[in-house]
Amino acid sequence: MKKITTAGIDLAKQVMSVCAMDAEGRMVMRKMLRRDQLLRWTAAQPACVMAMEACGGAHHWGGN
Repeated sequence: MKKITTAGIDLAKQVMSVCAMDAEGRMVMRKMLRRDQLLRWTAAQPACVMAMEACGGAHHWGGN
């Protein structure tokens, strides 16, 4: 697999969508991960940009 330089994560309550790209901007991975899987996956990645997106209600959930 090519080296991941950027990962986009769509945050949700239970299942997150992850898309990873290489230095040329080509998608090298697309997965759906549960919370526990996402934590293990991000810990296993080399240093890279991780951009996160969430819905407008995420601020409310983050405060609880």
